[in-house]
Amino acid sequence: MVKVAIFMGSISDEEKMRPCSQVLDDLGVEHVFTVTSAHRTPERTARLVAELEEKGCQVFICAAGMAAHLAGAVAAKTAKPVIGVPLSASALGGMDALLSTVMMPPGFPVGTVALDSAGARNAAWLAAQILALSDTGLAGRIAKAREGFVASVEKAAASLEQKK
Repeated sequence: MVKVAIFMGSISDEEKMRPCSQVLDDLGVEHVFTVTSAHRTPERTARLVAELEEKGCQVFICAAGMAAHLAGAVAAKTAKPVIGVPLSASALGGMDALLSTVMMPPGFPVGTVALDSAGARNAAWLAAQILALSDTGLAGRIAKAREGFVASVEKAAASLEQKK
C-alpha cells in the first residue's frame, strides 16, 4: 500500500529529490516518486492526489522551485499532511521557492523543510515520523537509524580525539 507520495514539479528536480526516495526505501516505506506540475498539469496533480488517497496514501511530499506552488496545490486537494521541499532553481537561490512554500493561508498548511537534498531527506524523515505514530515497526526502524547516527558521531569524535 502506498503510504507516501513524492511529487516533483519537474524531472530536472530528480537529483535533488532522489535522497527523499532513498530514505523512504531504507525505512521500508512504500511510496510513489513522480513528476506533476501545479501549473503545467493541474488536472494530473488533482487526479494523482485523489487516486493516491484511494490507495491509502497518508502523506504528500511536494518539491518545486521558483513559484513553487505544487505543495499548495496539493494542500488544496487533501486534508492529509503535505510537506514542502523548496528547491533552488532560479537566480534567487531558492528564496522564492521557500517563501512560496511556507506562506500558506490558514487551514491549508504545508510543513516546510530545508532547501534541496537536505530538505528532501528531512521531508522523508518527517513523513516517516508521521506514519510511525500508528506503525510501531516503522517507529522501531526510525529509532534504530537514529542509534546509527549517534554511533557514527561517537566514532568520529573518538577518531578525532585520538589525533590530538
